[in-house]
Amino acid sequence: MNSRLYNLFLPTSLEDVRQRGWEEMDIILLTGDAYVDHPSFGTAIIGRVLEAKGYRVGIISQPDWTGLDDFRKLGRPRLFFSVSAGNLDSMLSNYTPNKKKRREDAYSPGEKPGKRPDRATIVYTNRLKEAFPGVPIIIGGIEASLRRFAHYDYWDNKVRRSILLDSRADLLIYGMGEKQILEAAEKLKAGHLIQELTDIKGTVYRRKSLDELKGYLEVPSFEEVSESKKSYAEAFKIQYLEQDPLRGKIIVQGHGDQYIVQNPPADLLTTEEMDFVYGLPYVRDYHPMYEAAGGVPAIKEVKFSITSHRGCFGGCSFCAITHHQGRIIQGRSPESILQEAKLLSELPDFKGIIHDVGGPTANFRLKSCRKQERKGTCSGQDCLYPEPCKTMEVDHSQYFNLLRALRNLPKVKRVFVRSGVRYDYLLLDKHSDKYLEELCEHHVSGQLKVAPEHVSKKVTNLMRKPGKIIFEEFKTKYNRINQKLGKKQYLVPYFIASHPGCTLKEAVELAEYIRDMGYHPEQVQDFTPTPGSLSTCMYYTELDPFTGKEIYVPKTQEERQMQRALMQFRDPKNYVLVYKALQKAGRLDLVGYGPKALIPPPKTGVEKVARKERTKRGKGRR
Repeated sequence: MNSRLYNLFLPTSLEDVRQRGWEEMDIILLTGDAYVDHPSFGTAIIGRVLEAKGYRVGIISQPDWTGLDDFRKLGRPRLFFSVSAGNLDSMLSNYTPNKKKRREDAYSPGEKPGKRPDRATIVYTNRLKEAFPGVPIIIGGIEASLRRFAHYDYWDNKVRRSILLDSRADLLIYGMGEKQILEAAEKLKAGHLIQELTDIKGTVYRRKSLDELKGYLEVPSFEEVSESKKSYAEAFKIQYLEQDPLRGKIIVQGHGDQYIVQNPPADLLTTEEMDFVYGLPYVRDYHPMYEAAGGVPAIKEVKFSITSHRGCFGGCSFCAITHHQGRIIQGRSPESILQEAKLLSELPDFKGIIHDVGGPTANFRLKSCRKQERKGTCSGQDCLYPEPCKTMEVDHSQYFNLLRALRNLPKVKRVFVRSGVRYDYLLLDKHSDKYLEELCEHHVSGQLKVAPEHVSKKVTNLMRKPGKIIFEEFKTKYNRINQKLGKKQYLVPYFIASHPGCTLKEAVELAEYIRDMGYHPEQVQDFTPTPGSLSTCMYYTELDPFTGKEIYVPKTQEERQMQRALMQFRDPKNYVLVYKALQKAGRLDLVGYGPKALIPPPKTGVEKVARKERTKRGKGRR
């Protein structure tokens, strides 16, 4: 591979550094992902932002943590190291919801697993401490961001300390990070010590005493939340409610003889700042050093996709976006997005299709109401739950004008929307029929993915989702419009098994709904308690932190498997689990041959499973 192509990327070796005529790096970014220079990858964004401000930045990707050589490959940075586990929490990258090792890792070369350690942020930071004693280390990314307080860890099944303490890092950046990393770099460049960086919004630091600290809220300590689930719920509630850049307060939490201090979230990026971030000179591909291994699969889904905004006011309980990006939408200008589309259309492997235009939720293009610009979000009140807020402004005009402009670009054939449409919000628009028709006609590729998640009112309330009635309304309208257009396009609904509040009764209710839809879900999602989400708090504490009410939580492996099997009751291999679930739920009326039956009687069902196993073994022998 020629050196010119290598030089389009940030330096990854001393040879790259020397070719630029540099003697040292200012900042070295270390990541648990393979190095992909694309604005869907956090390390790429942070690296390009720092580079644009004049800093000499290098990248160490997926170092061998069993030794120190890879950590020393770029030498000692002049200012600091910045460490991230990658685009996902490393435990989620490495393990399935059933706590089994994953067989693939889309963020690694050739999808090969095992390229990052468990708890990567902790491992990497401690290794750097060995390799370069005294060099400041700042941690960030999704893993650090969502583990910034004492938190329940599903894989250890216990409450762990703040990752700031376990990693022994000097500073933690939470949220998206551009403003914080630049402010930290500027202060360290000016001669400040890392211990003096205590006033940067969107960061967490440690201190021995709360003397002279003013205007803060103290949540129950690590020791308290480890011993009392009620205290854990109380701490989470405060952390959740203060996650706002305009009205959020400083939060402190004791850990033994010291405290972690979270400053309020970083200020929102303006439209101009968002345009700057996404307009930087990304190569938009994986580094050529991975070519021999087959490249990095994660680029495939995002290479020809466009991020139009950040943030989400949907408030789904199981999603940690609120705790990371926040509820207030930060959007790019249409001009910036169109410019990116033109750039994509000039890439040699562009086939005329833009795969997605959106953010955490595609059609949340604007802030939910104007007062958020002055006062922030409402404390203790969601925009869409339990009912849509009366002050919410519902307007899809800018988003659909943008889609029209994109699909009219010379080299663009199709523009799809795949990042998820919040259909309850779409239905609130007085022009919903018009927009849905346009969506179906131009921006759906045969299937539209939507996420009702469940149909039981009890469960969707805990999920903070709109419920079955709204989904039915949308489904009816979607089918009617496609029929009018003469298109055979289908809804692909996502459902979650074993969410807090879901007993076998509700799981059977969902199975019956799937039966009546005539739907055969190929994939189903098991609820996984990941750090930072409201649902994880419910899972661990078995409490609703906002009401204090007790919640049933399916925790045993057997029940989780039964709930999952019920969603795929047509699969013969699930027969035994489905039968057992129906028996436990007192619903053996669903065993039989009628139109309402989920599975046939035991003898027939067991024989089918046995036949399938015999066939499979026979094929294996051949």
